[in-house]
Amino acid sequence: MPGILSGIRVVEVASYIFGPAAATVMSDFGADVIKVEPPGVGDAYRLLSQNPPMPSGEMNYCWILEGRNKRSVSVNLKQSAGRDIVVKLVEKADVFVTNYQHSLLDVLKLRYEDLRPLNPRLIYAQATGYGDRGDDVEKPGYDMTAYWARSGLMDGLSNADGDPCLSLAGMGDHPSAMTLFSGIMLALYQRDRTGQGTRVTSSLMANGVWTNSCMIQAALCGSDPYRKRTRMTAINPLVNHYITRDGKRFIVCSLDTKKHWPRFCHALGLPALIDDPRFATPPARAANAEELSRIVDRAMVTKDMAEWKRILDEHDLIFGPVPKIEELPDDPQIAAGDMFVEFDHPKHGRLRTINSPIFLAGAKKRRPMAAPSVGQHTVEVLASLGYGEAQIAELLRHGTVHKAAADGNQ
Repeated sequence: MPGILSGIRVVEVASYIFGPAAATVMSDFGADVIKVEPPGVGDAYRLLSQNPPMPSGEMNYCWILEGRNKRSVSVNLKQSAGRDIVVKLVEKADVFVTNYQHSLLDVLKLRYEDLRPLNPRLIYAQATGYGDRGDDVEKPGYDMTAYWARSGLMDGLSNADGDPCLSLAGMGDHPSAMTLFSGIMLALYQRDRTGQGTRVTSSLMANGVWTNSCMIQAALCGSDPYRKRTRMTAINPLVNHYITRDGKRFIVCSLDTKKHWPRFCHALGLPALIDDPRFATPPARAANAEELSRIVDRAMVTKDMAEWKRILDEHDLIFGPVPKIEELPDDPQIAAGDMFVEFDHPKHGRLRTINSPIFLAGAKKRRPMAAPSVGQHTVEVLASLGYGEAQIAELLRHGTVHKAAADGNQ
């Protein structure tokens, strides 16, 4: 069965994650994504897994994830003949995805205003760091700076006794890419109704602000500033994390205190705490938070994680394990939820990668194809645009385009 986006052509002139990940999701549902990369190393994202503090390993895991299903065309956009190739691609495209800075798009003449006359049905999707206006419009935006730090998430997610932590790689890019993907889908729906394309934009900062919107809305409404606490001084034991006898960690998030406080005490085997004046009400528990935390901790270290899981489930408490990242490949719920998908890699054999997090009943996703080497499909795509063998040879000779080396770079 063809993918729901079969027949949709996407031209991706973008780097790293935010814009390209939106195109990856489209490719999962059958879209033909042509990635335009600069000569040489191509998208610099291909090198990210080699940079500290990224996990070291033999495989180019970042590129395996984001580059799947795409066709790579290596083009020098600084040459007019290179831009002409992109123009020919755009004339036949449904979607153009970019995260290049406004000034660079202006120099390359790849702004929406430049491309719309070539194809009025084009959906022009632009990912930015900080939006279209303001003093920071030209500032390079990584998710660690624009999404994580600038939105207040970095400050808000540190405990009172610790420094703010760095975000994990792609932690803001991937959810932001889902926003851009949603905007593209809205624009395609609008095009079906009007026949006209449009420009879709989203920024890392806007997505970070949306992620942190509960706390920012509190500030907008003049609420008291968010007060940071430590694990030992958490004012609600039903929203805290604990360590078991075997060193495992889990977090409790049971928000109905009237219903869940008695259940929690029974689960701990300490029913006397229910009506203990020090802990019987939410204000009392807040006032005696440190004392209560010590009592709960002493109970938690009497049993292993597996036993606590059974007990907490029996008492219908809402909780979740806090696994280490290296444990996640073996998480049975990830497997059951189709969050991983298998594919065959030409160098590394059978691999698993992360599935995109949208599932439509009856809509089949394609099994991933291995991410391409730089320029792997240059000749193929140029031929499909009407370039003859002699023209392609001339473009290669002048360095306007490049094709992949025999061993590739996947």
